[in-house]
Amino acid sequence: MKFANRQPPPIAMQLAPMIDILLLLLSFFIISWQFSKSETELKVSVPTAQEGAEPEERQRGEIIVNVLSDNSIRVEGLTVDLDQLFTKLAAIAKQFENQPVRIRGDGKVAYQRIVEVIDTCQKAGIWNISFATQRPAPEK
Repeated sequence: MKFANRQPPPIAMQLAPMIDILLLLLSFFIISWQFSKSETELKVSVPTAQEGAEPEERQRGEIIVNVLSDNSIRVEGLTVDLDQLFTKLAAIAKQFENQPVRIRGDGKVAYQRIVEVIDTCQKAGIWNISFATQRPAPEK
């Protein structure tokens, strides 16, 4: 006596949804890498500190102000002077009440230049200011 095979037919693997997910993940990582690159693209050697150098999560919409060793100021990939920095920050401060700004000053920059940048931020109405530091290299 011959019995009918009651096993269901094998299910074919769906590749289209898997390819969609892979492309979404790839685009997500490429875009997030591009945003993180903006902070590290400049060769700014921030000062070292034992305390307060914990890697913080960047605040949403945070503006990075880089002060290079030659006393030039770069914001969003553009070199600006103090007047241009004031104009840019004042326009942003009008739109966003508690706009965060992180100052990444090179360790070789004179303190006076950093104070000028802080003063420009305050004149523009920015009070949420933080400073980038790094932990000292471990001793061997």
